[in-house]
Amino acid sequence: MSLKRNIYVVEDESHIQELLKYNLEAVGYHVSLFLSGEEMLLQCENTQPDMFILDLMLPGMDGYEILRRIRQNPRLKTLPVILLTARGEEFDRVLGLELGADDYITKPFSTRELQARVKALFRRSELPVEPNHEKLMAGDITIDLQRHEVYKGDRKLELTLKEFELLKMLIQNRGHVLTRELLLEKVWGFDYYGETRTVDVHIRYLRQKIEDDDSKPGYIETVRGVGYRFI
Repeated sequence: MSLKRNIYVVEDESHIQELLKYNLEAVGYHVSLFLSGEEMLLQCENTQPDMFILDLMLPGMDGYEILRRIRQNPRLKTLPVILLTARGEEFDRVLGLELGADDYITKPFSTRELQARVKALFRRSELPVEPNHEKLMAGDITIDLQRHEVYKGDRKLELTLKEFELLKMLIQNRGHVLTRELLLEKVWGFDYYGETRTVDVHIRYLRQKIEDDDSKPGYIETVRGVGYRFI
């Protein structure tokens, strides 16, 4: 029997803690609860989870700062992160995505939405590698599917899970326009509840990493009103 996936949750409201723990453990995950980012990061020095769920509004270290530290830690930086917040403003969601979050959930949320988003993130991180297609190459960009690494020339790029999946999807379909809705479906999962703005944010952040000048992109072309195309 395979080991249960372990999710670290940082949330200071007890009723939200109980809701998350009950509904995620009901579908087979193990949940470790933390009241603060400091406590959770200290635990990560000994063991690491398979996913983080971070509340943004926390006393002391807020969710943004926890996310920054996760993405700066070599052992943790590729792990999926979901942000949990009561805020509904676009700015908060966009900032979280730009800092490297893979998804966000706005309170109040349904338990089915929570379970679906967690499942979708794990599904994307566990995709099998096709043995006859271990590398994708386009210009000086190389994707090593087996190692889950991306190189620009000889330089290794540090991409989040969603950035990696977006780039892979675009290169696999180079020359074809992919709509925002299609990218949401294929990269975030068919049961993703998000909005197309999520794709735009990830594309912008991806361009900053792969383009020589992200203000004049030479790889990822915007097709106005439709989506994106890898040139």
